[in-house]
Amino acid sequence: MLFAESIARSFGGLDVLQGVSFTVGKGERVGLVGPNGAGKTTLLRLIAGEDEADEGRAGFSGKSHEGRGGELGYLKQESGVESDNTLFAEMWTAFPEARRIELRLAEVADALVAGDGDVDALIGEQAALFEEFDRLDGYRIESRIARVLDGLGFSVPDRKKHCGAFSGGWQMRIALAKVLVRRPANILLDEPTNHLDKAARDWLAEDLSDYNGALLIVTHDGEFLDAVANRILELREGAVELYHGNYSEYQRVKAAKLQQLDKAAGRQESQLRKQERFIERFRAKNTKATAVKSRQKALDRIERIKRPSKESEVHIGLQAQGRTENDVLVLEGIGHAYPLRAGDPDGQTDHVVLVDVNLHVERGQKIVLVGPNGSGKSTLLKIATGHIQPTEGSVRWAELARCGYYDQHQDEALDPDKTPLEELRTAAPTARDERLRTVLGQFLFRGDDVFQRIRSLSGGERSRVALARLTVQPTNVLVLDEPTNHLDHTTRRKLIEVLAKYDGTIICAAHDPGILEQVATHVYEISDGECHELIDQRRDRPSKQSLGRK
Repeated sequence: MLFAESIARSFGGLDVLQGVSFTVGKGERVGLVGPNGAGKTTLLRLIAGEDEADEGRAGFSGKSHEGRGGELGYLKQESGVESDNTLFAEMWTAFPEARRIELRLAEVADALVAGDGDVDALIGEQAALFEEFDRLDGYRIESRIARVLDGLGFSVPDRKKHCGAFSGGWQMRIALAKVLVRRPANILLDEPTNHLDKAARDWLAEDLSDYNGALLIVTHDGEFLDAVANRILELREGAVELYHGNYSEYQRVKAAKLQQLDKAAGRQESQLRKQERFIERFRAKNTKATAVKSRQKALDRIERIKRPSKESEVHIGLQAQGRTENDVLVLEGIGHAYPLRAGDPDGQTDHVVLVDVNLHVERGQKIVLVGPNGSGKSTLLKIATGHIQPTEGSVRWAELARCGYYDQHQDEALDPDKTPLEELRTAAPTARDERLRTVLGQFLFRGDDVFQRIRSLSGGERSRVALARLTVQPTNVLVLDEPTNHLDHTTRRKLIEVLAKYDGTIICAAHDPGILEQVATHVYEISDGECHELIDQRRDRPSKQSLGRK
C-alpha cells in the first residue's frame, strides 16, 4: 500500500502540498495528474522516503503479492544507470538475495568437487540454499529478465553490452526494466513513457495492466493512462481529488462537475444580487428595517460558491525573425560513432550510430525525425547544431539562418544553479529585465518564481524555461529534440499549435503523435544508421503510419 496522511510541504515560502491524504491499495493503478509544478514529483519523493514532509507522513507498506521482489520500486524522472555491468548482469542486481545464493551455490559445488571441508555440512547447506532459491523463484529470474528486456525493445545482443554504451533514452529503459523485473508490492513511476517509442509504450501498458500491486504513475500521456489506470488522482493548488475510472472518464466527470459548479455559482449570484437589491432599496425605510436586518444577516451567513477558476495557460510567442535562403541546411555523408568500453561484445571498438546520412532542408519545411531510442536522432541534431563534430561528412548552414536549439535533456542544457531570469539574461544579454520577466510570466513564472534555482524546478517547469529561452532569441530555424516531453496537456497542446503556425523552418526529433500529425511536412526515419523519408503515396505527404514504426 502507498499512502499519504495530511502531508504539507513548502519550498521557499511556497506551499506546494497542503493537507494531502490518500491511499493506493493492492490492485489499484492510479494516475497522478496535474499541471507542471503542482508537486507530483515531490509527492512521489515523499512516499519513497527521499524527501521529508513539513507536516504529516507518507510511505509504503506490504510484501510483494508474489511473495518476492521487495516493497517498493521507484522510477525517477530522467533515471539512468551508472554501472560498468553488462545489461543482463545489471538486471540481476535487482535480485541481490537470489544472486548471493546463486554465487554461494557455485562455491559449495566447487568445494564438494574438490572435497574441501565437511561434506555432510556442505550438502546440508546446499539443500537449504536450493530451498531458499526456489522460494525466491530464482529459477525463473532469467526468463523474467528476458521477457522485460524484450518488451522494452532490447535485442538479444544488447544483453551483453555495457550499460554505459546506451543512450539516455535507453538508460531510462534500463532503470525501468529493473523496477519491472522485481515485481515489487508497490511501484512509483515518474514519467515512464517520455523516452519510449509506441511499441514499448504499448507493451508497458499491457504489462502494468496485469500488475496486481499498488501502482502510482505520474504521466501526461492520456492514452497511456486510459490503457493502465483504474483511478485518477488530480493534484492542483496543493490538494488532491480522486476520480474513479481511467483518464477519459476523469476528463468527462471533471468537465461535468465544473459545468454544474459554474451553473450553481451563477444561480447563487443571481439570488444574492436580488437580496442585495432589496436591502439597498429598503435600507432607509423604518417600516422595512426588520426585514432588511433579517435579510442582511442571512446574506452574511451564506457561504459563497466559488466559480471554477480557469486553468492558467502559457503564451508561447515563437515567431520567425527574417527569411533564410532557400537551402537552409545541407548534411552530406554524415557518419558518427561513439567509442565503446573495453570488453564489449563482438570485439567492436566503436558503436556506429550514423552512416552516410544525407539531408537537404529547405526554407519553410518542418521535418520530423522518428526512429527507436539510440538510433541517432539526437546525435544528428547535435551534429547539425555544432554541439558535437561528426566522425565524417559535412554540415552547411544558410548564411542568414538563425538557429534556436532545444535539448531534450534539460539537466544538461540549463545551469542548475541559475534562476529562470538568469537563464533568459544569458540567452538575450541585451534585453531589459522588464521584458524578460514579462516573457517568464507568459510561461507562468510570476513574482518570486523567476528567482527559484533551476535545480528546484520540476521537469515540466524546466522545459518551460527552455522554451522561454527560445522565444527571446531571434530565430528563423528551430532544432528541437523531443520538445513535448515533461509538458502538461495544456502546454503540450499550445506548443503544437504554435509550431504548426511557425513561419520558419523546423527540424525536430519526436515520438509525439501530435507533432507528426499537426506539424510535420516531411518525416524521416533513422534506423540502422541510415536516414530515409517516409512517404504516404496516396497523398504524397509524410505517412502517419510512421507513428507505429520503431
